[in-house]
Amino acid sequence: MKRDYYDVLGVGRDAGDAEIKKAFRGLARQFHPDVNPDDPDAEARFKELAEAYEVLSNDQSRAAYDRYGFDGLRGQAVPDFSQFGFADLFGVFFGGDPFGSVLRDAGAGGPWGASAMAGAPRGDDVEVDVELDLVEAVFGVSRDVEVRADVPCETCRGSGAKSGTGRESCPQCGGTGRTREVSSLGGFGQFVRTSTCSVCRGQGTIVREPCESCRGTGRRRATRTVTVEVPAGIAHGQRLRLTGEGGAGGPGARPGDLYVLARVRPDARFVRDGDDLVYRLDLTMVDAALGLKTIVPALDGDIELKLPAGSQPGDVKVFRNRGVPALQGYGRGDLRVVANVTVPRHLSDEQRELLQRFEDLSTDKNYQPDEGFLDKLRAAFRQ
Repeated sequence: MKRDYYDVLGVGRDAGDAEIKKAFRGLARQFHPDVNPDDPDAEARFKELAEAYEVLSNDQSRAAYDRYGFDGLRGQAVPDFSQFGFADLFGVFFGGDPFGSVLRDAGAGGPWGASAMAGAPRGDDVEVDVELDLVEAVFGVSRDVEVRADVPCETCRGSGAKSGTGRESCPQCGGTGRTREVSSLGGFGQFVRTSTCSVCRGQGTIVREPCESCRGTGRRRATRTVTVEVPAGIAHGQRLRLTGEGGAGGPGARPGDLYVLARVRPDARFVRDGDDLVYRLDLTMVDAALGLKTIVPALDGDIELKLPAGSQPGDVKVFRNRGVPALQGYGRGDLRVVANVTVPRHLSDEQRELLQRFEDLSTDKNYQPDEGFLDKLRAAFRQ
C-alpha cells in the first residue's frame, strides 16, 4: 500500500514549493544506493521519493491529491518511477552525477541534517463509508459520519505525562530525535549517517512518569462525529480525504487523515454513465409509430419531450447540461433519453385481425431500413 506523499517527504501539508524541493533533494541523496550498499531497499525508497515529489511539486496534481487522495490522481500523468533506473531518475531531477557533492562535509546544516525528521508516530488513517442517493451524489450533500479512532488523552492533554509532570528532552539525542555518526573519508571530507534515536524513538522527548489514563501514549480510543461536505458529482467508489480528521498522533505528532468512501445506491429511474444520465423511455409500438408528447423526469425538474412519428427502438434524445456536474472541472454532463419500444403480447382475435390488416396494407416504404441501435448510440454520444 502506498504511503502518504507528505509522509514520504517528511513535510507538512502546508509546505511551500521550496520546502518540498529541499526535503526531496536531501532525502534523495541520503538514500543513494552507493551510500547505502547494504540496504537493498534504498533504490526503491528513492523511487518512492521521486513519485511523491512529482505529485507535490505540481499545483494541479497536488490539489487533486489533497482533496481526494490517490483517487484524485486517476487519469493524470503521474510517471511510474518503478520502471526507471536510479541514475536516470537522479539525472531527471538534478541534471548530473548522482553522487555529486554527497561525499562532502554535510555538517549540521547539510542535506543529512536537513532531512532528519524527529517526532512521534503520526496518527492512523481511518476510512468510513457514506451512503448516498443519486440526487445527493449529483448535487452534493452535507453528511455527519461516526469516526472511531484515537483522540488526545483528556487527562494529560496528549502529552503522555502524569499530571503535574511533563516531557523531558531526551538525553541521548539532545531533543532532536536523531543520532549522527560521523566517519572520515580521508581527503574527501566526512561521511555523516543519521538514524532514529533508540531511546526516545524519534520523539526527541521522554516521559519519566507516564499518564495513568493512557499509559504514556497520549491517546485514547473514542467515537466522534465529523461533518463531511460531499462535493457535487462524486461517483460510487470514489474517496474523499479529510486532512487531520483521522486518529490522533503521538505527543507532538500530527493526526492521520479520514478517508470517506462514497457508496451511491442504484436509482430506479436513471443509470449513470460517467457524467451523463441515461433514462429509458418505454413506448408502445403505436406511440412510436404515431409520435406523442410526454414528460420525462430529470433530477432538477421534469422535461417536456416531443417524440416524432416513426421513432425507432434505440433512438436517443439528448438534453444538454442536465446530467452530473464534473467533479474536478467545469460543466455538466447530459441527460440521454433512450426509446424502448415494447411489443404487445397476449393478443385477442380482434387485435390479431387488425394487426394482420395493417400488415396487408403496409409497403416497403413503411419499413425502410434505418441505422442500427448501436450506430444510433454512437452517433448520440458524438453529438
